[in-house]
Formats: sequence, structure tokens, C-alpha cells
Amino acid sequence: MSVPGDCGRISPILSTVGNKWTVLVILILSEGPKRYNQMRREIESISQRMLTVTLRGLERDGLVSRKVYADKTPPQVEYRLTELGESLIAPLFGICHWSAVNADRIEGNQAAYDAEQAETA
Repeated sequence: MSVPGDCGRISPILSTVGNKWTVLVILILSEGPKRYNQMRREIESISQRMLTVTLRGLERDGLVSRKVYADKTPPQVEYRLTELGESLIAPLFGICHWSAVNADRIEGNQAAYDAEQAETA
């Protein structure tokens, strides 16, 4: 299987798409539009700064759109997946499913490896 495109071009994209915060934000937004604080509550372990940085990056990449409702007091901001962002849902769910199915096996391999390394140290 060959990698489509130039590795130099796709490397930063893979870094973004493979980032744990990106994955969580995309999966949360796959349920529909959300406001910032809704996402903060649903992704408990993310800091305010990291959520802001992640959303800005996804908006820059065209995966997420941001809409400001200035007519509300206070103004509200809503985030939603773009068509491009929605095209990422199926691959991410596939990776999440694969991870869930193989978690026990991987954790067992890690434990065996760590034990072997401890014996040789």
C-alpha cells in the first residue's frame, strides 16, 4: 500500500488528526453543534487553554466552524463540524472501536514487555 501524496505534506495533518484532543473534540461534535462550555464539561480532562487551541486549529484546518450569536446576552459561540470534519467521523470511530476491541491485548503486551525490561535492567 502506498501513501497518497507527499509525506511532508501529510505529516502535519496526521499529527493534528492523531492528537487526543482533536479526536475527542471531533467525536463530541459528531453528536451535533456544541457551545464551548458544553464541550468543556464533556471533555473533563481538557484545560480551557487546550480546548481553545484545539478549536482554533480545527477551525483553521476547515474541520470545525464557529458561529457567534451576537444578538444574545452574553454573546454565545457555537461550534460544529464542517463537511470535511464530518468526513473524519467514520475513520475516528473505526480507530476508537479497534482500540476498545484490542485494549486488553495491548495492555497485556505492555505489561509483558515492561516485566521483561525490568528483568534485564
